[in-house]
Amino acid sequence: MCSGTIIDADGTILTCAHGVVDSQGRQLTTKGKIDVTLQDGRTFEGTVVNSDLHSDIAIVKIKSKTPLPTAKLGSSSKLRPGDWVIAMGTPLSLQNTVTAGIVSCVDRKSSDLGLGGMRREYLQTDCAINAGNSGGPLVNIDGEIVGVNIMKVAAADGLSFSIPIDSVSKIIEHFKKSGRVIRPWLGLKMLDLNELIISQLKERDAKFPDVEKGILVPMVTPGSPADRAGFHPGDVVIEFDGKPVQSIKEIVEIMDDRIGKPLNVVVKRANNEVVKLTVIPDEANPDM
Repeated sequence: MCSGTIIDADGTILTCAHGVVDSQGRQLTTKGKIDVTLQDGRTFEGTVVNSDLHSDIAIVKIKSKTPLPTAKLGSSSKLRPGDWVIAMGTPLSLQNTVTAGIVSCVDRKSSDLGLGGMRREYLQTDCAINAGNSGGPLVNIDGEIVGVNIMKVAAADGLSFSIPIDSVSKIIEHFKKSGRVIRPWLGLKMLDLNELIISQLKERDAKFPDVEKGILVPMVTPGSPADRAGFHPGDVVIEFDGKPVQSIKEIVEIMDDRIGKPLNVVVKRANNEVVKLTVIPDEANPDM
């Protein structure tokens, strides 16, 4: 049992992957047809059109003889801590359940939650979320979808997490373009720098480069695209594909789905050595 949202009058439903697909050794096998019940009580046979287990997003399609009402997608980038939001869904099979809360964090990282694999970010709220809420919408006070409810911390109260709708929109675009989500892989462990971190690193090593912002590379995976390109641990990325960068998020957005295409990178090294590199991303292993 999971929840979902109609996002197109043709019967396109946005939901969570873990509610509609199986994971067999992290390989996806769709359950095929699924039962879909609308708020008005009508039932349909739905088909899983696309799914991405890594992001936990799926698209289900139903066929209706009449146009269906749709929800409006908002922008998660406009959210700020303290903003009111509403979680909607069917927890414990209780249809049309609505709970309210506030945004606690707009960019909670998957590593903060002890989740492995590729880096992901979530909206953290204190809305009540229970089994069955997964896949349902997180809505702002204007009635726009700003997230997809996905999970909660079982051993705590007021710790619920949603996938930002801006990320979901990009996943949907990947589905439309390629039928799946394509993720470039560089083989870098990266860390966003700020003034305090830079100051601390300079105290530890006087040779640390003079930068105000950038992305530190603490580790390079042997044999990876970044390793082949000449990245070194300790590099600070200051420019990526001709654009100044200050965060990992900016690098991810620039790469988008560019697999096998060269990207020019400028890094600063110890003693302010500026080095220009060219990296060619591979496609990420979905089992990573």
